[in-house]
Amino acid sequence: MADLYCPDCKRNTEVVFDHSAGDSVCSECGLVLEAHSIDERSEWRIFANESGDNDPVRVGGPTNPLLADGGLSTVISKPNGATGDYLSSSLGRWQNRGANPDRSLIQAFKAIATMSDRLGLVATIKDRANEIYKKVEDQKPLRGRNQDAILAACLYIACRQEDKPRTVKEICSVANGATKKEIGRAKEFIVKQLEVEMGQSMEMGTIHAGDFLRRFCSHLGMTNQAVKAAQEAVQKSEELDIRRSPISIAAAVIYMITQLSDEKKLLKDISLATGVAEGTIRNSYKDLYPYASKLIPCWYAKEEDLRNLCSP
Repeated sequence: MADLYCPDCKRNTEVVFDHSAGDSVCSECGLVLEAHSIDERSEWRIFANESGDNDPVRVGGPTNPLLADGGLSTVISKPNGATGDYLSSSLGRWQNRGANPDRSLIQAFKAIATMSDRLGLVATIKDRANEIYKKVEDQKPLRGRNQDAILAACLYIACRQEDKPRTVKEICSVANGATKKEIGRAKEFIVKQLEVEMGQSMEMGTIHAGDFLRRFCSHLGMTNQAVKAAQEAVQKSEELDIRRSPISIAAAVIYMITQLSDEKKLLKDISLATGVAEGTIRNSYKDLYPYASKLIPCWYAKEEDLRNLCSP
């Protein structure tokens, strides 16, 4: 029971919900406050003849406009407790005989979903990667190419376009064996194909060091104060003419910030968390070192602390 305002009683009263009729009734005067309401809660009744079937799910997935049938086709699955000869039955044979034109697309979408889940990406990025793959697949140029690299490259491009970029190393870690070089080639191939289709250059989104910083700091277990200082330093670094990749700048800033904190991080640990080689971090740190007084917030470190920074 819940309390609702009853216009007859002129006050909040306890309301009884009649599930069979869908009515909300005042418990004091009997006035029907709401009639034929829809119960939107989950229904966990089991409509199955088999006593061992405890799965209450009776619906399929959402529609998918990228598939020819909208993703609403029926698939005859193997029931619980069925023997291995089930697929030799008439239903199983007809299921196998029916050619599904979207079979390869469904498999590709499942692979993209798996990679997205492993990287913790949001659904919009996964959907954008599916759209990119569908556009490229419609042009039929994928025969003989590394499928894992193509799917990984679609996910990389989708991350860039949704302003949530991931490094190639991060994509490579979930790409089922595809190498960085293969993913890079696949990315160039996809961009070229889509530019031909659109008739104009493809917008990939600009990468900034700040796009990676918070994630890298989280991997290293840095304090909130150190993360805030690193974010301010990265923003100031964009005003300088430092010709390094955003990922290298982010790694170098983290190294500089951690050297000024009580919990110093080893260069090896920063390299492992960011995917940037130790030599590259050193060279980037060397470029940033002359601007340390401009980059490091004054509330985080004093002039004396900056003088104690290790020279490159």
